[in-house]
Amino acid sequence: MNKRRIGRSDLTVAPFCLGGNVFGWTADEATSFAILDRFVEQGFDFIDTADVYSRWAPGHAGGESEAVIGRWLAARPGARDRIVLATKVGMDMGEAGKGLSAAHIERSCEASLRRLRTDRIDLYQSHLDDASVPLEETLSAHDRLVRAGKVRVIGASNYEAGRLGEALAVSQAKGLVRYECLQPDYSLAARGYEAELEPLCRSEAIGVIGYFSLAAGFLTGKYREAGAAAGRAREARVAPYLNPKGFALLAVLDAVAAEHGASPAQVALAWIIARPGITAPIASATSVAQLDEVLGAVRLSLPAEAIARLDTASAGGIAGGG
Repeated sequence: MNKRRIGRSDLTVAPFCLGGNVFGWTADEATSFAILDRFVEQGFDFIDTADVYSRWAPGHAGGESEAVIGRWLAARPGARDRIVLATKVGMDMGEAGKGLSAAHIERSCEASLRRLRTDRIDLYQSHLDDASVPLEETLSAHDRLVRAGKVRVIGASNYEAGRLGEALAVSQAKGLVRYECLQPDYSLAARGYEAELEPLCRSEAIGVIGYFSLAAGFLTGKYREAGAAAGRAREARVAPYLNPKGFALLAVLDAVAAEHGASPAQVALAWIIARPGITAPIASATSVAQLDEVLGAVRLSLPAEAIARLDTASAGGIAGGG
């Protein structure tokens, strides 16, 4: 399996990232362990989580996903050296704070290291831009963590092109570590990244790991009519895709999948993997069977003609399309 570099760093990863948002939430600990075991057994190595996962769930305080991963690592001698571990900081953690001040970043990093039961985070990402804090302060905090050996590489999530460009300029001017990876919302259903972020990331050799690669489940084909997501946990995220353009995209996904003996989810992920400049799509799984399905995308090589059909069907994204 050919690996891809994360930005200009020495970190290389398989072209698929396992999302850890479900660990300790919709996947209990035993299931999470089985998924992680299978992921590594199949030769994959890139795992993404965040300190805030899964604070939104009733009774959760945040840190649940990191804690599950930490217990898995503790129970699997040698596993830490076989994976590239990514987590994030900045979202609201209640009494523990939020944002990208130096104090919060450094305090949160220590908390994540404890939960993950590791001495280092391979990719530490600013989860959300924080305009209330000078970029130099944020980047200086990250720089200290890298120099201390607690973090290897830093990245940004949910940054707009202008702010990402400013951050890169500050890093260069001040001699600080720079964001080597971007985590945007990116899929066949949401292609806004391509307008301004993609040219910047490609020109600056920044790695890209898109989240919601399956558009909150829409691109699996499980929602095929208006109102199909009503009452479900991700109703608000899926509803914008339940329109004529979205259903037309599903029809093309179905056709390409049938032609290649694949599932719609595999086709949607393979399309991302084939995109120039992409390091890996992020997708989660709540069972080993679901994991096996999405990992099949890595072995699916879409011909140019199929990619062109998908490009046309999803041009501009489909949220709110008529």
